[in-house]
Amino acid sequence: MAKKIKTVVKINLKAAEATPAPPVGTAVVPAVITIYEDRSFDFVIKKAPVSDMIKKALGIEKGSGKTPREMAGTLSKDQVRKIAEDKIIDLNTKDVEAAMKIVEGTARSMGVKVE
Repeated sequence: MAKKIKTVVKINLKAAEATPAPPVGTAVVPAVITIYEDRSFDFVIKKAPVSDMIKKALGIEKGSGKTPREMAGTLSKDQVRKIAEDKIIDLNTKDVEAAMKIVEGTARSMGVKVE
């Protein structure tokens, strides 16, 4: 018989700086903790958010604050493919082309041009 789930906690942790004491901190690495009725738990660490991967690939601090008028940078298709392949296990698709479209959409919303 499967364990009965009591609650699921989704949090964002600073990489390599997680502590059991509050506050947890700012978002860097998403984690999902599933707590069961018998007080046991599962802890799953996800990949960094796509927006953070894009910022790292471009070497920028943040996206454009004026998205349609100003661009924060330009991603190549190869960079988009690499980000999509790295993040695909956390996305709701198994197709790399569909994952690339998700990454491109995030890039557009950040004011990053894709060529």
